[in-house]
Amino acid sequence: MTDTIEETARFSPKFNADGLVVAAAVEHGTGRLLMIAYMNAEALQKTIDTGEAWYWSRSRGELWRKGATSGHTQKVVEMRVDCDQDAIELIVDQTGPACHTQRRSCFYRRIENGPDGAKLVFVE
Repeated sequence: MTDTIEETARFSPKFNADGLVVAAAVEHGTGRLLMIAYMNAEALQKTIDTGEAWYWSRSRGELWRKGATSGHTQKVVEMRVDCDQDAIELIVDQTGPACHTQRRSCFYRRIENGPDGAKLVFVE
């Protein structure tokens, strides 16, 4: 029997054409989605090695450790990979806000459809 990617124990993340994989940070204890970011191979390995969340900043074109300047760190409790290994879930203990807007989560607006179309409603 041949192991398919969905059933193997071999970690083989699928990076996109830019060398990145999407990473979702979820708050340990609540399961709340805090943020979505990207990791390159170095960020992924640093996260595995250090137990702290590292990401690749597409806008700055550089590696960054979450909280390096703000102090709002993410200690990784558990890491998971999705079925086809093209997305990483980080279950984290978040220190301070996760969002650069100083909100607990980057997902602080709800999309609502109304008579004039979709609009955003602040929920935090």
